[in-house]
Amino acid sequence: MSSKYLVIHMSDPTGADLTQSEDQAMLERWAAEGEAAGRLGEGAPVAGPEQAKSVVVRDGRALITDGPFPEFKEWFAGYDLITADSIDEAAEYMTRHPVATLGRIYILPQVRLPWDQE
Repeated sequence: MSSKYLVIHMSDPTGADLTQSEDQAMLERWAAEGEAAGRLGEGAPVAGPEQAKSVVVRDGRALITDGPFPEFKEWFAGYDLITADSIDEAAEYMTRHPVATLGRIYILPQVRLPWDQE
C-alpha cells in the first residue's frame, strides 16, 4: 500500500556544485520519472532565509522575528509531496534529485491525526 511523504530540500555547504544546466537536466529526469510512476505530487522551491519569519507564542504573546536566522546551518530550500510504497523506496527515488547532490534531503512520512481517522 502506498503512503505519502513530505520531502524537504535543505541547503548544505558540504554539497557538490552543479552547473545550472546539470541541475535542470537532473531535475527534469527526476520529475519525468516521478510523473510516469504516479509518485510525484505538489512541490515548490521557497525563498531564502532573508525573506523568512519565525513565529512562536509564549505565555499568550506572539513573537514574530524576521530572518535570516543564524542558528540555521542548513536552509529549507523547497519541498515535494511524493507517493511511494515505503520510506526506503521514497529515499531511493530521491537519490536522483539534484538537491541530494547539492545539499541534503529529509523524508517524513505523512501521518493521520487521530481526529482524521476513518
